[in-house]
Amino acid sequence: MKYAIIADIHANLEAFEVVLDDIKAQQCTHVACLGDVVGYCANPKECLDIVREMNVPIVKGNHDEYCSIDGHLEGFNPHAAQAVEWTRQQLTEDDRQWLRDLKYLRLVNNFTIVHATLDGPQRWGYVFDKLAAAASFTYQNTSVCFFGHTHVPVAFIRDTVVRGGTYSKFKVDAGRKYFVNVGSVGQSRDGVPKATYVVYDMVESTIELRRLDYDIPKAQAKIRAAGLPDRLADRLAGGE
Repeated sequence: MKYAIIADIHANLEAFEVVLDDIKAQQCTHVACLGDVVGYCANPKECLDIVREMNVPIVKGNHDEYCSIDGHLEGFNPHAAQAVEWTRQQLTEDDRQWLRDLKYLRLVNNFTIVHATLDGPQRWGYVFDKLAAAASFTYQNTSVCFFGHTHVPVAFIRDTVVRGGTYSKFKVDAGRKYFVNVGSVGQSRDGVPKATYVVYDMVESTIELRRLDYDIPKAQAKIRAAGLPDRLADRLAGGE
């Protein structure tokens, strides 16, 4: 059994289609999604339609939540807020209800998926360091938990202590807990401007980070044509 773990698509259809092709090439048998299907980029409806058609386990991200309600965008930077307001207009009421109904946390097979943190999944906290990871480990009941939200792929491991760092591929060992960020399909933020996701091979007990080239200029052109902030287009090229 081989799972593709995807997160933070953020309406980037060009990146998403490349990832979907690679998922097939890697012969993944299942897919799980860690949320933020929409927001930032120019194809929210198209990306959401694909995810809904896939009918895979998925949890709610903060952009999924804010794009599905009409509430005030407190705490959002102006660029993100403009993208949320625009995205709300692109989705049907059925789409928005589907997003509202998503859970914050799910158990899939024998691992856990969450968008942000386990200690407060609805508060949208960020996990960048060992201290923040330790708070989630306290609530982790499975050997492996995958999360997103930061758009930065990093793996935290707890045995006697909590350790963390970047990764490309590693073995999941019995007796340890793993809290793994799978990076972002649609908006990389670690300086690597590629579409990113993870393959979790449950037979081999390995977790592999996949990084893929996609048509960034096309995605940028769509963002600008939609009247979204230039910053949202520019950042794709730098993975920032």
